[in-house]
Amino acid sequence: MPSAQDPFYVVKSEIQDSIDKLQSTFHQWESTSNAAEQGRLTKEVRAGCESIEWQVDELDKAIAVASRDPSWYGIDEIELESRRTWTSNARSQVVTMKKAMEAGKGSSTTSHSSVNGMRQELMRLPSSHKNDTYNQYAARNNDDFIQSESDRQMLLIKKQDEELDELSESVRRIGGVGLTIHDELTAQDRILEELGSEMDSTTNRLDFVQKKVGMVMKKASTKGQIMMICALLALFIFLFILVFFT
Repeated sequence: MPSAQDPFYVVKSEIQDSIDKLQSTFHQWESTSNAAEQGRLTKEVRAGCESIEWQVDELDKAIAVASRDPSWYGIDEIELESRRTWTSNARSQVVTMKKAMEAGKGSSTTSHSSVNGMRQELMRLPSSHKNDTYNQYAARNNDDFIQSESDRQMLLIKKQDEELDELSESVRRIGGVGLTIHDELTAQDRILEELGSEMDSTTNRLDFVQKKVGMVMKKASTKGQIMMICALLALFIFLFILVFFT
């Protein structure tokens, strides 16, 4: 069974949170009757649908790569099918909301008819009154457009800030890993230097003992040499034990 730390489940959790938030915004869009608010929510829902669809597409690509060699990634065909089913359901939820919004456009036919009726009435009004009313409608439409564009820009800026925060956190984690590796390598270098120093010291001691043995054997008789060899052998064994077992 794949671990909860599997990147698929991490991304899946993030996408599911985005879908939940998008559904909440979609319900607000369904319940509102304010044209300006509905326009703002429409743009927000559309942007959210596009973002989620892109993330689900990327997740599908990752599943396709894993399906080439499932055993290498530690998963099986059942798990792959479960992942495909989830991405299909996620995409279906987004498509359903998009279709509902597109279908909701038809409900605006009545409002368009009323606007046309108002325009016909304005044709029968005096010219000055007609111009004033037209200017009011134009100014209101401009304000609504500016407000919707401002909200869209704020949403984009917020998303960019969130992405930058995530990138900064990733860089910080990578930097921490690099420092840990550096400290570990420094400690290993120190251990190797100490081991090299001990080996050099041991080699110098053995060289000194060998020189002393040579000098003594030159000066000693045959019998004395044998005794000296035995003594030096015992001394060598003692030094060997002293060096390597203490």
